[in-house]
Amino acid sequence: MEKPDVSNYEKLCESWRQKILGMDVQELLRKLPELRQEGDYLTLYHFGRKFGVHKETGTVKAMEDDGPVSLGSRMNIYNLFWYSKADARFQDRWVPFRDVKDAGPFAPAFEKHVLLPFARTFTGKTEQLLEAAKKLGAGMAKQGDAGFILRCFDCIPIQYLFWDADEEFPAQGNILFDYSVTDRIHVESTVSLATDGVIRLAETAGVPLQGSIFNL
Repeated sequence: MEKPDVSNYEKLCESWRQKILGMDVQELLRKLPELRQEGDYLTLYHFGRKFGVHKETGTVKAMEDDGPVSLGSRMNIYNLFWYSKADARFQDRWVPFRDVKDAGPFAPAFEKHVLLPFARTFTGKTEQLLEAAKKLGAGMAKQGDAGFILRCFDCIPIQYLFWDADEEFPAQGNILFDYSVTDRIHVESTVSLATDGVIRLAETAGVPLQGSIFNL
């Protein structure tokens, strides 16, 4: 899993925009009950931020603010539309990234470019992390010094776990997915989902990202 060239990724995103234009709206609404029809847009929430996908053009816009929409967010939404299966169901079977179906080859890069930056960013900042999670509407989990569940989409919850540094060990982080995640989105997109969560947490906490994070 190498960091993509942004210009090439923009071209890929454009190809996905065109690809979803032929999708059946009613079928999308059936397999993704979180979608809402609001005028010309299909709307949904991504890490608590409301987005709309224009039904005629496929463009993605933020519905409640004037901020830019990242490449990662656009690709996450397009891939959710395309890969989500009508019979996908949450299993309540939490696994680390390496145990997600077909994720094994990407595990070392995930640890280097997602988990390590997550841990380094919040070293000594457990309280800021918890406050940021609460602001993003997270549900609390019982593991770690800070453990919580963020909904990157309503149908894809992700569990973030953090242990702060002590005299013997550096800070550590882990990110768990429900085993059903690849019934909702492509396995490589789970990396983008996890990364977006770390970025949103850092932005909300007002702390700078530390380390070489996978970022679109």
